[in-house]
Amino acid sequence: MLHLFAGLDFYTGSMLLLALAFVLFYEAINGFHDTANAVATVIYTRAMQPQLAVIMAAVFNFCGVLLGGLSVAYAIVHMLPTDLLLNMGSSHGLAMVFSMLLAAIIWNLGTWYFGLPASSSHTLIGAIIGIGLTNALMTGRSVVDALNIPAVMNIFASLIASPVVGMVIAGGLIFLLRRYWSGTKKRARIHRLPEERKKKGGKKKPPFWTRISLISSAAGVAFSHGANDGQKGIGLVMLVLVGIAPAGFVVNMNATGYEITRTRDAISNLEAYLQQHPDLLKQVIDKAQLPATSTTDTTQPMAFHCHPANTMDSLNRVKTLLPANIENYDALSIPQRSQLRRIMLCISDTANNVAKLPALNSNDVHLLKRLKTDMLSTIEYAPVWIIMAVALALGVGTMIGWRRVATTIGEKIGKKGMTYAQGMSAQITAAVSIGLASYIGMPVSTTHVLSSAVAGTMIVDGGGLQRKTVTSIAMAWVFTLPAAILLSGILYWASLQLL
Repeated sequence: MLHLFAGLDFYTGSMLLLALAFVLFYEAINGFHDTANAVATVIYTRAMQPQLAVIMAAVFNFCGVLLGGLSVAYAIVHMLPTDLLLNMGSSHGLAMVFSMLLAAIIWNLGTWYFGLPASSSHTLIGAIIGIGLTNALMTGRSVVDALNIPAVMNIFASLIASPVVGMVIAGGLIFLLRRYWSGTKKRARIHRLPEERKKKGGKKKPPFWTRISLISSAAGVAFSHGANDGQKGIGLVMLVLVGIAPAGFVVNMNATGYEITRTRDAISNLEAYLQQHPDLLKQVIDKAQLPATSTTDTTQPMAFHCHPANTMDSLNRVKTLLPANIENYDALSIPQRSQLRRIMLCISDTANNVAKLPALNSNDVHLLKRLKTDMLSTIEYAPVWIIMAVALALGVGTMIGWRRVATTIGEKIGKKGMTYAQGMSAQITAAVSIGLASYIGMPVSTTHVLSSAVAGTMIVDGGGLQRKTVTSIAMAWVFTLPAAILLSGILYWASLQLL
């Protein structure tokens, strides 16, 4: 926190606090916008009372943020090249941040108001893309320079594939339950609607073990949602801080001497590896399209061009910035910190490209990935206060505004209501698939995974889908990304005209 306002004037510092407030407000909206993902089935099947279900979802969302790690957070951050952030002045940084946040907030509130389970992930990612594209158009740069294309393509792949995976897996689960768990009267109870159970047995709640399964899987969805969407909030905060207050956040100012030594050792080990395998680096250089430029001019600390051909010079420059006697990053000037971050990210990209070469054996791939992790340990980080703030915002947001989308999930996707088995299948699918996505660092849409899983169970179970609702969800899925891109781009352009 002591580095939060380093080098900022009063106006920029005030705007930074306002931007952080906007981020936490966005995360709170994310909480109540996506609460139905965790509570819709347990509420609709009467496994839990609405108030208790929402509190449970808030608690597990909170825990998911705290324990979810940072891999998804930095998948979001890496959508924009480092140069776009570090070469922008404070006024441009403020315009970028507020345009991105306003676009995401406006679209999320609009879809929530109409009860559509639209994706907060699509909204945020679209807003970031809109900023990058607009900046490219206004500065005459290419789209390749405006966005980290490989990162964007990976995220697109995960967002497109995850609903399909959710539909197939949930449909498969309900098929197995119908085939192997319906032979007796006791087992068949799992396939009843809540209204049928009340009418036949006079009982409002599901059977005991069915109820336990519904509640457990709902908690799993809430935890996975926190781990994935909460990380997006953390990434957004870091994007704000690096863009507006780079002096204190381009590197971890609280890094210990041991952590800095670990980074320096990784650099030395990577240099030794590339010297021993010059053919691998040459292959990566040959694949690069942009021309290389020299990085040996140390009189201009910000003069740096990211290209694989400059890797060995870059490694030497990092060793110059991080001598053996350095104990903390306070020893570096503000421009040197920014330079260090840019160079380290560029080197890590080269290491990642080398690791992808088909000729490498598994031991070398593992070594390069470990070196990359060590190199970025003081670059890709998040202070504890940021994680706590995002967790609290998501947890508080979860406790309000759930009813609109919950009704859509529980009653309006299928032509018939949701059975206990369908609810369990959809929730187990969402919890596991979103959890795995968080583990490997891929942002996915909790909303679309769960709603497609519900749709998959309805199709396999023979109930069919409500065309109007499914069409509305599909339209929201299709238009969220371009709408967020357009909205953030317009806001960014308009804000720059006012500067």
